[in-house]
Order: sequence, then C-alpha cells, then structure tokens
Amino acid sequence: MKSNYINYDYLKSFDRIDNIIKNSYNYEELNYIPSRDKLTYSNGFYVNCSAMFVDIRGSSKLPDIHRRPKLAKLYRAYVSEVVSVMNGNPCCIEVNIVGDCVSGIFDTKTKPIIDLVFSTAAQISSLIDVMNHKFKKNDIETIEVGIGISYGRALMVKAGYDGSGINDVVWMGDVVNEAANLCSCGNKELYDLRIMVSESIYINLNEDNKELLCKNNNRGCYHGSVVASNMNEWYRENCK
Repeated sequence: MKSNYINYDYLKSFDRIDNIIKNSYNYEELNYIPSRDKLTYSNGFYVNCSAMFVDIRGSSKLPDIHRRPKLAKLYRAYVSEVVSVMNGNPCCIEVNIVGDCVSGIFDTKTKPIIDLVFSTAAQISSLIDVMNHKFKKNDIETIEVGIGISYGRALMVKAGYDGSGINDVVWMGDVVNEAANLCSCGNKELYDLRIMVSESIYINLNEDNKELLCKNNNRGCYHGSVVASNMNEWYRENCK
C-alpha cells in the first residue's frame, strides 16, 4: 500500500506500543476464512487453511547476469504469471508478493479443495518450464523455483498503523512457517524436487495425486516434479 505521510511522533508511538501490549483481544475460532473487512485492530480469527510459497532459487545472482531492463522483464513475467495461476484458484483468499517470493492463502474446507491447491502448484511448475523456454529464446537467464505447500491452523489478524489507512492482513502460525520452509528446500539440493508438500497436505490428497509424490526423508516431507498435463502437452508440442 502506498505511504500516506504523517509526521512521526515518538511519544505517541511509545503510547501506541503500550496500548497494543495492554489491550485484550478477541480471537474467534472459525471453520471458514471470513472476509478481511471483518477484521479490526482488536480482533482476529483462528482458521484452517492451506499456504503456498513460490520462490526463485539463487535470485541474488541474477543482477550479476543481467542488466536491469532484462532483469525487469524476467521478474515481471515470473511474478505476474505466478500470481495469475494462484488467483485462478477459486479458493485463493490472499496473494502476497515480497521480492521474488509469491505466496497464497487458500480456504481449504474439504479434501477435494486441497487437491485443487496441489493442482495449482502443478500449474505453476508447468508455467516455469514454458517461461524458461521463452526466456532462452530471448537471451534471458532461465530460473528454477521451489514450491512449498502446507495445511493447518493460522491466526488471521489486521496489522498496520491505526488511522493512517496503511494496513494489511497478516497470517501467523505453523502452516505459514512450514510452507515457507518447504519452499526454501524445493530444488535446493540434488535430492530435492521442485514441489515440496507437508505431511498434512499429503494425507489429504487423493490416491492419484499421492502417487505423484515420494517421501523426502532428508526434509521430513513429500516431494515431486509434478506438472499440469494439459500445459505439459502444450510444452512438449511447442517448446522443443
């Protein structure tokens, strides 16, 4: 969100810290993810959800390879289309961009919806393959990503500066941390495949999807080089 200039007053800032620490807050348990407009600065919601993180491996080296115009094209293509895939999942509630990391929160009330989130990860995997083909044709460095998915309980709160108009929804809990950690392991070592899923995701997948994954004993999760069949067919026909 764009900054909204308000002169910083450190005494008021110190008072706000005291108020935040001393106030009691109402955290409600829900079996669905509510609209963000239900959040105030004095409440929050515990919800079950799935989290997905996608991050570029070795992105810190990219500025040494490309000048800024090509680097901008790489990041714009990557971010815009990963966001597009996540946003195309009807159960996606939030999409966030921090640097080259794109993350999504999904309202997964039933097992079939968890399969749908897994399919979204497969679409992103296929997207990267096609994107790399197009990058090669235009003398842009190819990229590799890690994709991490987890399912569990999160605390949904509104955070920001009350009265400034600057605020956002923050998701806290093991589900978010685990998805981020799994993402950081995707394609990290030779024994790590692109998509990493937690035990909580794996046990909720249908049998067909489970067969696409194998145990990664080094990470304590399941992983696979899974792609979307229709996108992969287009890739084989058009990107060779």
